[in-house]
Amino acid sequence: MFSSLVTPHNALFPRDYHACREQFVASANRAPKILSRRAEACPASGPQGDTLFTDVVWLGSDGASKVLVLISGTHGCEGFAGSAIQTAFLNQAADTGWHPPTDTAVLLVHALNPWGMAWSRRCDQDGIDLNRNFIDFDQPVPANPGYLTLRDTLMLEDSLDRESQLQHYGRLHGQTALEIAVSGGQYSDPSGPFFGGFRKSHGRLLMEKLINEFTLGEKQLAVIDLHTGLGPYGYGEIICDHDPHSDGTRVAHNWYGDAVTLPLAGTSSSVPKLGLMDYGWHAIMDASSCFVTLEYGTYGTGPLFDTILSDHRLHAAGEIDWSSPRCQAVKQQMRRHFCPPDRQWQEMVLWRARQVIRLALEGLQH
Repeated sequence: MFSSLVTPHNALFPRDYHACREQFVASANRAPKILSRRAEACPASGPQGDTLFTDVVWLGSDGASKVLVLISGTHGCEGFAGSAIQTAFLNQAADTGWHPPTDTAVLLVHALNPWGMAWSRRCDQDGIDLNRNFIDFDQPVPANPGYLTLRDTLMLEDSLDRESQLQHYGRLHGQTALEIAVSGGQYSDPSGPFFGGFRKSHGRLLMEKLINEFTLGEKQLAVIDLHTGLGPYGYGEIICDHDPHSDGTRVAHNWYGDAVTLPLAGTSSSVPKLGLMDYGWHAIMDASSCFVTLEYGTYGTGPLFDTILSDHRLHAAGEIDWSSPRCQAVKQQMRRHFCPPDRQWQEMVLWRARQVIRLALEGLQH
């Protein structure tokens, strides 16, 4: 079923959180074998004071021992593509009458960070990057001295000056050290990029709640977290942040083949990072499970940082006027970078997602 190529409808990629949610919910209501569906309210509202939700759908039998988990919107504004993938999955299930194999279920978590999706931000309402938040807050938070050195540089309005200073740091310390300093995770500056938080985020608490509620620590798991913005244009990179010598990496290679990349081995477009959500899942996984990030590239690392930093400068200046031309220009830039309005890119996203979902389901069976 999921190996076939289907030309996408542009409607699968709306530029608005509520339109994405409406499509997802409607598709979930049509799909067969939906055991449960519910909405978890976000504690913060959207730009118009609107209520926001994370939607959770369980497809398949209650007692399944094998579970495919599909997560969208960990980084809010990356959720537009993730939502399209999840909605397309449900649509094809509904159109073909497909349901999971015996003893297998699919858990879909739609818009884990709905606030970031509604506001076109990567972070949540507290400035927290959910994918840097999975650390032990009972211990001293990790230090990132490179970020402290570069913080004022990152917030410069003058892009030429900023780029010159970042290049200088890269020449002194290396490109990997530069990327870790900027994006590896920092725990001191809530208004800055890649902030891991001072405590567990709402999204992390929700994910831990779902893990406990569905007893996922007792299941064989294939977890796919859907992301965009990093890597070659339109390519869906399978990033595995398990230790290179771990069972998780062995399983990932068995299921997804040589396409798997490893940040800790230096083979990925992603560098090693602190506090990834992956690590929370690693802690509950057995030796036959794995967590991967399916990361779709767009416009390159330089434009990625420029886009994120322009958004952080906007919000660091104080309360924003959502309707102002400057705000809308920044938000349009965010949406374009993380979900290009290009039919070719959309086709590549959906085709690769079908392939990776198929491989995950086949892996769980074998």
